[in-house]
Amino acid sequence: MCSRFCWRQFHSGCIRAQEAQQKLINNPQSLKLTNPIPNSYPSKKELSRKHKPSKNEFETTTGSDIVKLNMAITTHMRNGQCESALRVFNSMPSRSTVSYNAMISGYLLNGKFDLAREMFDKMPHRDFFSWNVMLSGYVRNKNLTAARALFEKMPKRDIVSWNAMLSGYAQNGFVDEAREIFEKMPFKNAISWNGLLAAYVHNGRIDDARRLFESKLDWDIVSWNCLMGGFLRRKRLADARRLFDKIPVKDEVSWNTMITGYAQNGELEEAQRLFEESPSRDVFTWTAMVSGFVQNGMLDKARSIFDRMPEKNSISWNAMIAGYVQCKMLDMANELFEAMPCRNISSWNTMITGYSQSGEVARARNLFDRMPLRDSISWSAMIAGYVQNGYSEEAVHLSVEMRRDGEKLNRSSFTCALTACANIAALELGKQLHGWLVKSGYQTGCFVGNALLAMYCKCGSIDEAHDAFQELSDKDLISWNTMIYGYARHGLVGVLSACGHTGLVDKGTEYFYSMSQEYGITAKSVHYTCMVDLLGRAGRLDEAQNLMRNMPFEPDAATWGAVLGASRIHGNTELGEKAAEIIFKMEPDNSGMYILLSNLYAASGRWPDVSKMRLKMRDKGVKKVPGYSWLEVQTKIHTFTVGDCFHPEKDKIYAFLEEMYMKMKHEGYLSSIKMVLHDVEEEEKEQMLKYHSEKLAVAYGVLSVPTGRPIRVIKNLRVCEDCHNAIKYISKITGRLIILRDNNRFHHFKEGSCSCGDYW
Repeated sequence: MCSRFCWRQFHSGCIRAQEAQQKLINNPQSLKLTNPIPNSYPSKKELSRKHKPSKNEFETTTGSDIVKLNMAITTHMRNGQCESALRVFNSMPSRSTVSYNAMISGYLLNGKFDLAREMFDKMPHRDFFSWNVMLSGYVRNKNLTAARALFEKMPKRDIVSWNAMLSGYAQNGFVDEAREIFEKMPFKNAISWNGLLAAYVHNGRIDDARRLFESKLDWDIVSWNCLMGGFLRRKRLADARRLFDKIPVKDEVSWNTMITGYAQNGELEEAQRLFEESPSRDVFTWTAMVSGFVQNGMLDKARSIFDRMPEKNSISWNAMIAGYVQCKMLDMANELFEAMPCRNISSWNTMITGYSQSGEVARARNLFDRMPLRDSISWSAMIAGYVQNGYSEEAVHLSVEMRRDGEKLNRSSFTCALTACANIAALELGKQLHGWLVKSGYQTGCFVGNALLAMYCKCGSIDEAHDAFQELSDKDLISWNTMIYGYARHGLVGVLSACGHTGLVDKGTEYFYSMSQEYGITAKSVHYTCMVDLLGRAGRLDEAQNLMRNMPFEPDAATWGAVLGASRIHGNTELGEKAAEIIFKMEPDNSGMYILLSNLYAASGRWPDVSKMRLKMRDKGVKKVPGYSWLEVQTKIHTFTVGDCFHPEKDKIYAFLEEMYMKMKHEGYLSSIKMVLHDVEEEEKEQMLKYHSEKLAVAYGVLSVPTGRPIRVIKNLRVCEDCHNAIKYISKITGRLIILRDNNRFHHFKEGSCSCGDYW
């Protein structure tokens, strides 16, 4: 606040320093016109004639006509009518310095800096105002080098000139340069002192600000409040309170600043004591207390203050609504929201975020659709809500709609949209977002850069992920882990996980023990789970169990899940049952573990036990997650389930698969009927395997994706053994690269083999 006050003071100082000219340029209403402004303007021919100032131009015209025309220029400029102002200027038979100054200040007011500089350069004579207004123009355009050069060229400088340079450096964070100007000033006013003080405070140099403050006695109240606010932002409450107690005459800002400081730092008793002592309370004083109680989770006290408020503004209402939202009391939040007489975008955004975070996406979308006006935060909140609640396709579509609506995506919306593309492997849409990202200039930041990196990794485009990784200017731990995890899921690298998926038992064991011995990293549960999985996949189940016994903590469900998975692979029913029993106690609703144990029973021919597992799932209300696969074709997502009969091109797909099965069998393909968890005839089992969702998706990809481009298919569950085998044959027969992402890793099928080496 101090900073804004100082800059306003600086501006008003400019007006006082140039009284006669500023009255004419900035306050044309204060001068009475003796003659009306002419209604007609010169012809285009006259306007096109370049003005050449006459020798006696500034000597012969000083009467009311020139004043009248100067005022006309100023009026046009204030109304944004630069061309009309120029027509008046060009029509003048002679001009004063004020005429030029009116044009320069008008151009600067309307953001036409180059035209202002051109007018300044051709001025026959310049006064203090000419130099100062141009100097301020350079400062506002953040061209401090040019501003300093102009400052040095000035034949004379007044207090306005010095303050302009000081404020230019201060506002742009060049505090030492501002201090240099301050030290060189031949004389200083309150604006100079306040400008440097504000620069110190807002750039975190609070001790320098304190020393400057102590070097002078006659500070105004704004300066006291500015320094006090600086102490509070640095959480130096004791220093702020000492300063507060010394203020000769406190204003409402003084009280509000101190009350807010205590409240925001959890010192609510002291905040309330000051609140009660405050000689007058405005809406900001009351709101400070409401916000303080809300931030500390004391909603009853916050509501008590809120209900006592003699008047409320949108900030007061939003603070109370946000408190209810944060505590998941959405009915109370909605009650206030509906009663709120002064809703703004922030109110709507808070409610949308609250509903989204509580899983009530439909109510969030209802509010979003009702909004009278949206900003980028509104769109981002809705997109994030869809992503967080598993509606990735809707999130992607909404991000596209956001751009079509003319709203620019910000970092948050880019990150959420890229995450959505990653979740559904919408590579083409992800690439479009990448293009928009580059144009927006966000691609190098870690926050959105990591989302871009994850998108390429999860969409199976590991080369583009590598390129995105290389382009990250600031790589953090998430960047490196995302890239390593991406390589691991593609079977290229990834330390423990990659070793587990490629059978590198000895190498994985070496890496595991080197974590603590060489790098001082304490292994966590996830690392032990990787090792158990690594040993279990290799059939070394005894070693896996020994490792679990020696863990520094109890094995969790994920670790026992690795044991159950390994037991299924190697047919160890006894160990599998033990692992499943423990998992069911930890996670009774984990349908995946029931399916794994059913698979184990089915592979052993124990059909009664398979039936028992189904009954157990039904009795406990555990539902099997249905398997489905999808792929993106021309930015449209096509989803398939087993035996899908709803796709518009289903006849074409099924005919292709029938033809493909004939060719596959000719090449040696045999159905993995042991994967069927039903006690039926082998011929029926083979038929049941034929139309799994991943096979349908791959078939549609071969038919729809242009030759030469990879076919990218995603499955929400693990790819089954039969589909994995079949897709190898399809890749060989069609000569296509097929990239399949299941819920565990990527499989790159090419020329009849898979990147996982059949070790998944």
